[in-house]
Amino acid sequence: MANRRRGEVSVAIGDRRYTLCLTLGALAELEDALGASDLTGLAGRFAEGRLASRDLIALLGATLRGGGHDLDDEAVARLPLTGGIEPIATALGEALAAAFGAETPDP
Repeated sequence: MANRRRGEVSVAIGDRRYTLCLTLGALAELEDALGASDLTGLAGRFAEGRLASRDLIALLGATLRGGGHDLDDEAVARLPLTGGIEPIATALGEALAAAFGAETPDP
């Protein structure tokens, strides 16, 4: 179960629930994967709201690994979008908001 106080977010992907969390390690991984020079650059990139599919794979992979799931980006790319992209995008937005200090409502 996700612990909101630690910035964790729960999301269903396919027939399984996952915990997403942006740890410092996950943020460093994203800086590297997305070519951001620092956290401000990373936050700015997400604030633009224009993300490629490969950006979503990197973000979802980093948050899954931060949440304790041992999935590489190839495995993340194969996860089913049974419920569409919206629930995943919403959960990623909540994880980003938690990491960058924005208030997120409890479900």
